[in-house]
Amino acid sequence: MPAFSAPPRWAAWRHVAAREGFEVVFFERLPGGGLRLVGSTTAVEDDEAWLVGYSIDVDDGWATRSARIESRSSSGARQVTLVSSRPGEWLVDGVPTPDLDGCVDVDLESSAMTNTLPVHRLDVATGELVAAPAAYVRVPDLRVERLEQTYRWATSADDESRFDYTAPAFGVACVLSFDGAGLVQDYPGIATRVA
Repeated sequence: MPAFSAPPRWAAWRHVAAREGFEVVFFERLPGGGLRLVGSTTAVEDDEAWLVGYSIDVDDGWATRSARIESRSSSGARQVTLVSSRPGEWLVDGVPTPDLDGCVDVDLESSAMTNTLPVHRLDVATGELVAAPAAYVRVPDLRVERLEQTYRWATSADDESRFDYTAPAFGVACVLSFDGAGLVQDYPGIATRVA
C-alpha cells in the first residue's frame, strides 16, 4: 500500500464530461484526532444547476464518522446527516439504516474527493482486489443508498498511485490516479485535479 503524506490545506477539481462545474475542499485537523473535510461542489448537469456543501469527519484511519450534506437546486434545498453509530453501521437523519451495514465510507455522487477516503483506509497489496461498499449520497435529492465498489492497487511511481476502480451499478470501470497525499488527480469522465 502506498504511504501517503498529510493532505494539503485545500484542494480543487474541475468536473469534466459528465457535468460542468467545480469542487473545493478544505482539510482541518480535529482536536481529538482525525480530520474534517469541508467542501462544496457546484455544477450544471442535464440542464440543471445544483450546489452541494459537505462536512465529513474521518478518524485517524480515514474511516468516516459523520457527514452533513446540504444541496440546493431549482427543486429546493435539502440536507441529510449520516452518523456511524459503530464502524460499518449508520444512522441516516437519526434512523438506523441496515441497508448500509458494512459500509465504512461516505461517497458523494457530486464529489471526486470522496474517492480519497477508501484509498487511505484500505490495507491492500499490489494487485489485490478489495471491496469498499459506501453509503452513496445522490445529487441533488440527497437520497442515500448502498454503492458496491472495488479498488485494486495497480501501480505506484513518481509520487503517483493508480487504482483500478469499479462501480458495477453505474457500469464504471476505470483507473483512478492519486497524488502523494492520496488525493484523486484524475477520475476519467468525472473530474480532474486543478490545485
